[in-house]
Amino acid sequence: MKLTRTLKRSVLAAAIAIAPWAMAQDIKLGFNGDLSASPSAQSGKAGVIGIQAAIDDINAAGGVLGRKLTLVIRDDQSQPPKSIQNMSDLIDNEKVVAVFGPTNSGNALAWKHIPNQKKVVSMGMIGSGTAITHPMAPGAENYMFRISMVDREQVAGLVAYAAKSGTKKIGLLGETTGYGQGGLKDLEEIAKLHGLTPLAIEKFGVADTDMTSQLNKMKAAGVDTVLVWAQGTPTGQLVRSMEKINYFPTFLSSWAADNITFFDAAGKSLANKPIFMRTLVNPATPAQKKLFDRTGPQLAAPSAFPFVIHGYDATLLVAAAIRQAGTADGPKVREALENLNAPVVGVKKTYNKPFSATQREALVASDLTFVRWSEDKLVEFSDNITKSLTAGDFKR
Repeated sequence: MKLTRTLKRSVLAAAIAIAPWAMAQDIKLGFNGDLSASPSAQSGKAGVIGIQAAIDDINAAGGVLGRKLTLVIRDDQSQPPKSIQNMSDLIDNEKVVAVFGPTNSGNALAWKHIPNQKKVVSMGMIGSGTAITHPMAPGAENYMFRISMVDREQVAGLVAYAAKSGTKKIGLLGETTGYGQGGLKDLEEIAKLHGLTPLAIEKFGVADTDMTSQLNKMKAAGVDTVLVWAQGTPTGQLVRSMEKINYFPTFLSSWAADNITFFDAAGKSLANKPIFMRTLVNPATPAQKKLFDRTGPQLAAPSAFPFVIHGYDATLLVAAAIRQAGTADGPKVREALENLNAPVVGVKKTYNKPFSATQREALVASDLTFVRWSEDKLVEFSDNITKSLTAGDFKR
């Protein structure tokens, strides 16, 4: 009888000791973005590769709060209704504690009310629309964060370049998606800050293959510098349309021109026309080279690698916030992100208090560089104008 009681006590003690580990559930993270439909889908795939690589490294080091991270993936096929449905599914059914994505800015604008209402962090790492991270109302709690390019910051750089060149003859072009029209709005506003009035403003569809009508209007108006906001494929078609009418003004573009879909649509001989901005040209630091060696074979093209870094670093920031909060509870994670008390060493850079109650962008203009295609590779672009730009030239 004594042996039986002792055995029972031992079994009970062992059960109590292992219970927290045995019962601890994985911390679920979600990704909601286009992986198959739009010209930007390869960016979404690269972002997922980066998120998963970070999760693997974090889990190998013991996880977060003694729990493993797992990733639940949803393809929104570039469709706002589908993206809204995915967001609700990830939060309500899968019980994720943070959602990464989306690939397309318009989809984030369609569902940003959901994470704010349900108090679950959204960490953008691809879509660059300026308004994505704005609060729903002045002073409202804001669950939208981002580590990626930001349209407004790119526009600040591109318009500064145009203004510094001395031109007064600019034209604006944008695709008719939420991404294109958001960028066009930024272009108009920042051009005005520089005292530049566009001689022409034109739009085109994301699936259009002939933009000669819009370009002929630009040409007739005397435009010598065009600023374009569109995804990769239509930007490539725009360059081809320029060739048709032999009209090649200075071409300043959104960073979607870094996409292999742009290169494929434009072709090697025309791909070097646009000048744009990027968070990274090519892997430079040991950490970047190591991650590229690890993930590069999975990418549609090397040009997608910055999205791997965005996904990787975004995951590190969310994990750091959960550790600091001591919980995966949404409001606590948001508060921790706003007040990270220790630097987070990422692959792009070390993040020292990247967010605050009002600042939601981990990357700003000073983190960007001018880029263009040369042959089939992306290279840093530098001329007398880029060299002369100062902080005072960037207006927002």
